[in-house]
Amino acid sequence: MAKYKMHLLVCGGTGCRASESEAIFQDLKTALLNRGLENEVQVITTGCFGFCEKGPIVKVMPDNTFYTQVTPADVNEIIEEHVIKGRKVNRLLYENPETAEKVEDSKHMGFYRKQLRIALRNCGFIDPENIDEYIGRDGYQALGKCLSELTPEQVIEIMKKSGLRGRGGGGFPAGLKWEITRQSKADQKYVVCNADEGDPGAFMDRSILEGDPHSVIEAMAICGYCIDATKGLVYIRAEYPLAIERLKIAINQAREYGLLGKDILGSGFDFDIELRYGAGAFVCGEETALIHSMEGLRGEPTMKPPFPSVSGYLSKPTNVNNVETFANVPVIINRGPEWFAAIGTEKSRGTKVFALAGKINNVGLIEVPMGITLRDVIFEIGGGIKDGKKFKAVQTGGPSGGCLTHRHLDTPIDYDNLISAGSMMGSGGMIVMDEDDCMVSIAKFYLDFTVEESCGKCSPCRIGNKRLIEILDKICQGKGTMEDLDNLRNLSQVIKDTSLCGLGQTSPNPVLSTMENFYEEYIAHVVDKKCPSGQCKALLQYTIDEENCVGCTACARNCPVNAISGERKGLHIIDQAVCIKCGACIEKCKFNAVFIK
Repeated sequence: MAKYKMHLLVCGGTGCRASESEAIFQDLKTALLNRGLENEVQVITTGCFGFCEKGPIVKVMPDNTFYTQVTPADVNEIIEEHVIKGRKVNRLLYENPETAEKVEDSKHMGFYRKQLRIALRNCGFIDPENIDEYIGRDGYQALGKCLSELTPEQVIEIMKKSGLRGRGGGGFPAGLKWEITRQSKADQKYVVCNADEGDPGAFMDRSILEGDPHSVIEAMAICGYCIDATKGLVYIRAEYPLAIERLKIAINQAREYGLLGKDILGSGFDFDIELRYGAGAFVCGEETALIHSMEGLRGEPTMKPPFPSVSGYLSKPTNVNNVETFANVPVIINRGPEWFAAIGTEKSRGTKVFALAGKINNVGLIEVPMGITLRDVIFEIGGGIKDGKKFKAVQTGGPSGGCLTHRHLDTPIDYDNLISAGSMMGSGGMIVMDEDDCMVSIAKFYLDFTVEESCGKCSPCRIGNKRLIEILDKICQGKGTMEDLDNLRNLSQVIKDTSLCGLGQTSPNPVLSTMENFYEEYIAHVVDKKCPSGQCKALLQYTIDEENCVGCTACARNCPVNAISGERKGLHIIDQAVCIKCGACIEKCKFNAVFIK
């Protein structure tokens, strides 16, 4: 085996692959081969580095140089300058937006400085398709320790002491769930990994499976040992082809190494894993709906109890955890529960992975200690709001979460604090909004998603959310009344209290949180018939300024519905009853005579 002097790590996550990282990988290999350097420098495809805003990323080891926004056209320069001559390609280094200084490695970037990567510890460091690289970073050591040194009860006690709570949104203590499943008696039990990540803008679980699939496989085997299960199932949406491909490779490698299958590591413990594919139904993120889908039934939730830990897949005791939860397990076993419990807050231990998206400079995947503030996440790690705009709100918890404002920026992020503020942790989606966003429209946008994704089993969710979105649409059209606002709030509360599953119970959160924090915008829409942010098209009014209008007729000639009239070199007028508010008049006017009021 060749001993390489240098490694070129190329981000192989879905985001960077969409920006030609595969071509960069192949071009780097070809360039090295042409120069006879293929035995001295190795090119590796890794998982997501997290800094998606600056991808594709190429990292050079061992000097830890971090190149951003690399293109295939940059490959030869990287080889000639950095690999051969030892000179860094300055233009590809990250530039600190505050100081305009070039930053050579990720340790000194604001995006990474306050992060603590536990679930993401291997993403961007190893080749996810090479089991040896995972083993080289303590991989499968935890499984070996559990099978050779610890009883199932001792492992469960470690998990309970760690304080790890489910990262899929519910926040139920993982160790306690394992204990309940172990205590349930049956001839067959199952371990299920929930990889059905459906929140808009969320890509946490996908990135872990793409960048470090063995960590989830190892954790599922440990869970199987603890609860006396011999079969594991990964329920993953079919829209994740790269994650599926790498999971398949990892499962086959684990079988070849005797880490899955019969008599694992000579311990007498049998455990194997299969993949089951979801068709992209958001409701199947709920564990009972997920189980029904795997059984070939409609993806609909059922009343609990009984909980899956007692009666789950095929009516057998089933432990369901999501990808991120499992990714934390091996490192907790290796480093001890006290280490993990010392991170975070009293009731929310460890770290949380978030997908930062929206009107923010540093879009990407981050992992931070519980208890960090929203201000640190948005303005330190996230780099603030795009284009110098003002921060307005942040949506946490996906479409079922709430919109938090300036007064929540110093709120420590954990399960209980976010719920108290009117939002939720969810699986980790975090979407930032600026001054140009209309909060009534935002509530309508999220509710529209929930209506589309409802399974329709219970009336409050199926019918109630339809009525909610009809009221919101009426308000956005400028036809709302004060009575509508009362109905909006009352109906939201009824839906929360009476829906069958978590989807319906949390679906009104965007409505309630925006009414709580941005009620003046609702009043403006209803009373003044205006949208303060100028986003609700029906409430906009295009007008021509008589002082600036020179009568050039450009606006009239380009209006698709002939809503503008006027003589040449005379004042033009827009017929509000005909205007469709397309903006063509503003675009074509060279004299700034058309404006919106």
